[in-house]
Amino acid sequence: MTESLRWVKSSYSNNGGQCIEWAPEHAAATGEFLVRDSKDLNGPQLTLTRAAFAGLVEFARHHG
Repeated sequence: MTESLRWVKSSYSNNGGQCIEWAPEHAAATGEFLVRDSKDLNGPQLTLTRAAFAGLVEFARHHG
């Protein structure tokens, strides 16, 4: 299922290649927030709740 997802790089990932991506349409449709390392497209993915994803975004804002 994740092969056909549209992945978007985080706007907080512009720091020399340390990038994460997420799948916004999947999140909207399912409530699952998928996150992966943009340097390892076939690697593992995290599945986060809305609250956990919001916490990740907040962390990136303050420590990005």
